[in-house]
Amino acid sequence: MVYSTSLLFGHGASVLSEEESVIAMIGKYFSQLTSPGRGPTSARRGSVESSDGDHRSPSDSLDAGLEHEERLLQRDMTRQLELCLTEAKASTLQCQVLMLPCHMTTKVGQDVVRFSADEPCGLRGASIKIFVEHKNGLKPVGSITPDQSVTSTFELSVIFKADKDEGWPPLMNIFETSKVLKLKPEYRLVKRKLYSSASPVIHDFN
Repeated sequence: MVYSTSLLFGHGASVLSEEESVIAMIGKYFSQLTSPGRGPTSARRGSVESSDGDHRSPSDSLDAGLEHEERLLQRDMTRQLELCLTEAKASTLQCQVLMLPCHMTTKVGQDVVRFSADEPCGLRGASIKIFVEHKNGLKPVGSITPDQSVTSTFELSVIFKADKDEGWPPLMNIFETSKVLKLKPEYRLVKRKLYSSASPVIHDFN
């Protein structure tokens, strides 16, 4: 298993500015699709006058746009997960070094977005809680609200799992063992609807 040292020192993650936020980009994307100047152009694309070899249908463009939107959501979620873990190192997790399997936060970010897709407001309606399962139980390390202007309709708990060894040999000569925390590649997602009596849905990943 290859581990990443991206969270070794300091604050290795940053939050997107308001102008760069995913929500703003989504709004701009859909406003472009529905703007008055776009309608006639799209209609002419399939006409005889504009037969220029571009045979893409409007649905192809829409699919490509939705895929781009999903990638933006996943990238933003990955950054926010990393920020929560970074800020929790010295406080909640009480470690100097936090070791994660390579690309783990990217994979978790993708699963969070995917598991939110079937909700009424998608990811915007999520209340996301981040935990690390330690030998002493669950430790809350942060929370994420993708869109504070939307009332949360479901809660999604992301549970990382600490390795029992809690160390990484090459780093033990530099730091005290108690200051090094390694996370397993396994994690758990627990999805609970906030205004429903339905039981929580639990998904375990290796």
